Amino acid sequence: MKRRRKPTAKKKGHVRGGKKLKSSLEAYCYDALRDAKLQFDYEEHKYYLMDGFKYEGVYHKATRGKDIMVDKTGKAVLGVTYTPDFVSEKHKFVIETKGWVPSQHTFTIRWKMFLHHMNETGKGDWMLFIPRNRKQVDDAINIIKQQLK
Repeated sequence: MKRRRKPTAKKKGHVRGGKKLKSSLEAYCYDALRDAKLQFDYEEHKYYLMDGFKYEGVYHKATRGKDIMVDKTGKAVLGVTYTPDFVSEKHKFVIETKGWVPSQHTFTIRWKMFLHHMNETGKGDWMLFIPRNRKQVDDAINIIKQQLK
């Protein structure tokens, strides 16, 4: 029996500035930022939130779709990275568009780690937004423009 997948953001092939965006909300945000004449990058900034490491104790892990446990003892555990949707070094903001579909189960903890990273790296004065619809994107852009006055 084939597993049923949860619904995800519709991928309609939105292309802006030579880049393929992942959702209509990202495309809307891209257009709104451009129309507001705000300088930004799309998915170009990768933040390293936690270094990879090796767990020295006994470690077994279930594998996806199988009933067996695999021995991962002594294997490398990957670090944690985060790549926001929109980042402006010039205007000091990050926008992560999420929409209303269920997002990755890791996003909440990754976002908290990102907030901590921003504080620890002296960027605690940046504006951070997670809009879920077009109105919230517009609100975020209005807040950014107000702060830049």
